[in-house]
Amino acid sequence: MSTTEQSTDRLGDTGYRLTAPRRAVLEAIAGANRPFTIEELSDRLPNIGRATVFRTIKLLQELDIVCRVPLEDGGVRYERSRSGRHHHHLICSECGSVTEFSDPTLDEAIERSATAASFELDGHSAELYGRCPTCQRLP
Repeated sequence: MSTTEQSTDRLGDTGYRLTAPRRAVLEAIAGANRPFTIEELSDRLPNIGRATVFRTIKLLQELDIVCRVPLEDGGVRYERSRSGRHHHHLICSECGSVTEFSDPTLDEAIERSATAASFELDGHSAELYGRCPTCQRLP
């Protein structure tokens, strides 16, 4: 099953309609070979309004179809969620590659820290910045 088919199934399973603009956004995301900005995605879809692209990305993020990737410089990119469940990111500062990882122990430590501070946690994310194995091998 293709990424687009999985995403359309997820939309339907959660009660959302697959409109033509949503399908176009999903196809553009499936064709992206690296993390993208909403502006880049919008530029690839000239027949779809910018606001529609923003709203669709927000919905896809809520459904864990797309994940938000905060960059070290403060910028934000998005990418398809490979796991479809809660995860974190390893982000290469050299080439920009993004690798998802899950760590239940880390998640539990974050929840314990919030509880110890009497903080009502709604969610969390962790991005680790460094150099991927490929970039480490470069001179």
